[in-house]
Amino acid sequence: MIYHITTCAAWADAQKRGDYQAPSLKNEGFIHCSTRDQLLYVADSFYRGETDLLVLCIDECKLGAELRWEAPAHPESLNDSAVSSDVLFPHLYGPLNLDAVMAVHGLKEGASGFALPPGLH
Repeated sequence: MIYHITTCAAWADAQKRGDYQAPSLKNEGFIHCSTRDQLLYVADSFYRGETDLLVLCIDECKLGAELRWEAPAHPESLNDSAVSSDVLFPHLYGPLNLDAVMAVHGLKEGASGFALPPGLH
């Protein structure tokens, strides 16, 4: 299982369109994803202060596009104590087919940062 953080609006658009395409797919050529262990580091590094966030739980075996495990695309933005630049992240090189999304959970920020949503598998 891999994970992707998005907004409620972007997820609603994806459901209307039939696939999910993060802005990074156009700008960088891939959709940023993370493992369960990387999820909170990514949220705290890139999404502080944002509300209306969701976590997409993605079965990597059901992906239609190529998945590559690569170094962080923006290592300078990562919380230094959280993830070293030699840790690999899953990057999806194409649109995310909706049937690969097994669950969707709300992602909330608390006083000390983000917390894993209850029931995240």
